[in-house]
Amino acid sequence: MKLILRYLKKHIVIFCISTAFLTLEAVADLLQPTYMSYIVDNGVADKNTDKILMYGGIMLGIALFGAFCAVMRNHFASRTSQTIGKEIRHDIYQNVQSLSLENIDRLQPASIITRITNDVTQIQDFINSIMRILIKAPVTGIGAVILIIVQTPKQAPIMIIIIVIASLLIVANIMVGYPRFGKVQKKLDKLNGVSREFLSSVRVVKAFRAEDRETGKFDDASGELAAANTSALRAMAMFAPLINLTVNFGIVLLLWISKDQKAADIGRLMASVNYMGQVLFALNFISNVINSAVRALASSERIKEVLDEKPAQKKAENPGKPEIKGRLEFKNVSFAYANSSRNALNNISFTAEPGQTIGIIGPTGSGKSSLVNLIPRFYDCTEGSITVDGCDVREIDEEYLRNRISLVAQKALLFTGTIKENLSWGLSRAVNGETQKEKSGNYDMDRITKAADIACASEFIENTENGYETLLGQGGVNLSGGQKQRLSIARALIKNPSILILDDCTSALDANTESKVLKGLSEMETKATVLLISQRISTVMRVDKILCLNNGTVEGFGTHAELLENCRTYREIYESQIGKIEKL
Repeated sequence: MKLILRYLKKHIVIFCISTAFLTLEAVADLLQPTYMSYIVDNGVADKNTDKILMYGGIMLGIALFGAFCAVMRNHFASRTSQTIGKEIRHDIYQNVQSLSLENIDRLQPASIITRITNDVTQIQDFINSIMRILIKAPVTGIGAVILIIVQTPKQAPIMIIIIVIASLLIVANIMVGYPRFGKVQKKLDKLNGVSREFLSSVRVVKAFRAEDRETGKFDDASGELAAANTSALRAMAMFAPLINLTVNFGIVLLLWISKDQKAADIGRLMASVNYMGQVLFALNFISNVINSAVRALASSERIKEVLDEKPAQKKAENPGKPEIKGRLEFKNVSFAYANSSRNALNNISFTAEPGQTIGIIGPTGSGKSSLVNLIPRFYDCTEGSITVDGCDVREIDEEYLRNRISLVAQKALLFTGTIKENLSWGLSRAVNGETQKEKSGNYDMDRITKAADIACASEFIENTENGYETLLGQGGVNLSGGQKQRLSIARALIKNPSILILDDCTSALDANTESKVLKGLSEMETKATVLLISQRISTVMRVDKILCLNNGTVEGFGTHAELLENCRTYREIYESQIGKIEKL
């Protein structure tokens, strides 16, 4: 609830305006039965047409005023709830952007998506209901109780009993519903996770004809969500009928006690019955809002968890922005993923000089990607240190560091938009310690085309119907794997980075194209230090030095010839791909 109140405080003025209109609307509703009683007791009973018309006119005026207040209340309530929903989504998204990958791994992307969408919607609906109903219901209910006591004082004990019973039912409603709706949101997380996994792997699913298996997983997750929802709604379903029963029983008692009512006071009895109806509606409204509040409270706890999440990586108190030329040194580096029982890397030490190309090779699962993910601080090493030009990466300004590093991941990731827009991601660069960004729509086409040339992407780009304006589908679905890899490499080269990390990103290229791409790296404006991960000996054998990993440890570091002679793992990889070595 603190989270909701925190955002409501930002819009306290509009909230108060909405509350004022809501109160006036409630007052208008409360006045109607009273003037109806005047019509019956003073107009109909006395056969006075003038009084009937007068009180009828007043009722009509009150109704019009109440309608105006309702329209204004709805306007401000909708505006405020939508604005707060937008602010919460923005804050979640902004905080997620600041988190390290360790935090993201723990929170899980599917769960984060649920919190940004469904959980925020629950809070948004609750705020809307607060401003439209929750405040009106108590005003109407309390006003109706007071007016019943004024109209028929004998009903005071009945009203007290009704209010006490209804209050107990509402409290029980909260206690029963809160934990159940928390479970519903977790089951929704699971369903989103299954859906996301299927949609991102749909080609594999179809290739292996595993639709039935995936459908089974989806049905299981959907069934669990339905069961959790059913359990929550079933538990909550009994409270509204019990509240209705309590109030209707009160109406019966009111009529029983008033059986000897004088004919001249029939109007007041009618008003009291109407007010009992308003009490019933008020309690039903409160019960419905409580149901919404229970969901909103469960959602707010989940949102608060994301908003309160702090980056797992510690930030330096006075981060530096040293000149980065590309000298990279690992000193006894070990690393383990969160909640993992074993290290992914153990005691890694090597040095890459500025402008050198270091090949990294090793069996699957040897720690190659884990190693390069430590350089831009996607994760921090658990032991040892990584320095860039003598400065520990943990002491360098994070944004500045990443602006001097380009990384092309194993999976080519492109975004919906034109080819030019995708490549322009590389038009952010660090110059003299400051980050400079191209203005939206202002593209340096010379740099874009030069990077595309080096990555051997120009030819296929120019052969498309619209060239650099060609629109890409989500994830670059209308391109081949090799084309996506070349665009990803070009995007990285545009930055003119000091350190370039190529994480097995040429696997979909033929040998000739791969050779041209690697040769073109020497044509970059700034000679970068290149870390080239590959599974292929033919890719790494001509680089300056090769780092051979196995089970997270360094098996060898040196030239191709040195590793053939001294490193058993490297020699086995060579023989499996090239053939047995006849003579060293």
